[in-house]
Amino acid sequence: MSATVSFKVPSAHGPRTVTLSYARVGSGEPLLLLHGIGHHRQAWDPVVHLLAAEREVITVDLPGFGVSPALPDGLRHDLPTMNATLSALCEALEIERPHVAGNSLGGLLALELGREKLVRSVTALSPAGFWTRTERRYAFGLLQTMRGIARRMPLPLVELLSRTAAGRAALTSTIYARPARRSPEAVVAETLALARAAGFEDTLRAGVGVRFTDDVPGIPVTVAWGTRDRLLVRRQGVRAKQIIPRARLIRLPGCGHVPMNDDPALVARVILDGSR
Repeated sequence: MSATVSFKVPSAHGPRTVTLSYARVGSGEPLLLLHGIGHHRQAWDPVVHLLAAEREVITVDLPGFGVSPALPDGLRHDLPTMNATLSALCEALEIERPHVAGNSLGGLLALELGREKLVRSVTALSPAGFWTRTERRYAFGLLQTMRGIARRMPLPLVELLSRTAAGRAALTSTIYARPARRSPEAVVAETLALARAAGFEDTLRAGVGVRFTDDVPGIPVTVAWGTRDRLLVRRQGVRAKQIIPRARLIRLPGCGHVPMNDDPALVARVILDGSR
């Protein structure tokens, strides 16, 4: 069951109230899951039940994505604000230094939380921020194209395409290596999530100058990359390992940019191993 939580985040003009949608399931040490740009917390659905066998799992719609409203005036969708927002979220939910796993944008946010020593361990799946300028432009251009298509496509057409494996591939093959495995209902929901994401443009704009260049000492870090990632190419994982030399670098065979759908058992094992 989903819920909402509201809390204060500091800004240059005084505290602002942020409201986020989240779900919480399982028991054990807390594990916070962060999705990528244009997605929603349901991206983690294929692995949540596997993780919840050993962890209390908290999935959250980031600000301006899923059903969470965008950040209020006075707060930018940038890394310092997201650090403050996620830290305040954990405090509001009474979660002390959770494990964190993130995908794409969520992976970058997870690493930022690790760098600030706000979490116990980090697992980053195809994290943003290890790109060259050319690779970043390519990824951003592809994301903008996906967003434009999702916004222009009538809902009846999305629903029609989602009913066949070929249609699901047409809608989601950029992020999934095995799009036929995604359910029709999930494909429709995430296409709508991309089209309606109020924080998309501001988040993308804030990412133009972002590069992750710092080590994350003192906590376990796992970086995992799908061998069939078409959005953030896997050589970026090698750069991540050079920047965070103590990190485990894991290859995810046959997985795309959002690997939770492509191989749930493998991804769950990587996350659980990284948080032990």
